[in-house]
Amino acid sequence: MPRETLIRQINQIRDEILILGSMVEQATLSAIQALKNRDTHLAREIFEADQNINEKRFAIENAIITLMATQQPMARDLREMTAMLEVNTELERMGDYAKGIAKVVTRLGEGDVIIPIQEIEKMAEIAVSMLHRALGAFVSENHVQALAIPKEDDQVDELFNQAYRKIIEAMIANPNLIDHTNLMLWVIHNLERLADRVTNICERTVFSATGELFEIDGMDEDDANV
Repeated sequence: MPRETLIRQINQIRDEILILGSMVEQATLSAIQALKNRDTHLAREIFEADQNINEKRFAIENAIITLMATQQPMARDLREMTAMLEVNTELERMGDYAKGIAKVVTRLGEGDVIIPIQEIEKMAEIAVSMLHRALGAFVSENHVQALAIPKEDDQVDELFNQAYRKIIEAMIANPNLIDHTNLMLWVIHNLERLADRVTNICERTVFSATGELFEIDGMDEDDANV
């Protein structure tokens, strides 16, 4: 395969990763909208649409592995391809977080529930913005921007703490709401983890662009399923 053809195919995969990222961004914002409005119909749509995210992820993965196996990529190309594989997986996992929030909406049922929606909406807004810019940095190999974006995670963490306190206070004030408040803890947990995974994408951007692989900001592995 001529070098220019390989580069073109790598660029096509980059475009597919941006599409996948857009799907995850929309799923996240829609899940928060469903939560705000207690819209179980929208929540079910998000939950079912997660299959599209999964299929896109596997199609991208297959395309990358095929290039690796059938062509003769240079070391620089292999570095980029392995980074794309990692980013692809991170995006699919973020889609799981959106699906988890949608599932919460379907389980809330009727009646009173404390939803710290102001903090939740702001968490989602910042996390999605971070993700959008991180993907832009990834495809343009802007490692300087990739190093700067994770600093914004502190804002998400602070909003998480604010929402957490409100949820716990509500739980203490009305123990009958314990099931609902536990679900709210899952929501803010998923948003906080989504922002953490943006940092992982930034790490892979730095690796792809410079060959340096190091941890910008550590995160724990957690299950997003409710």
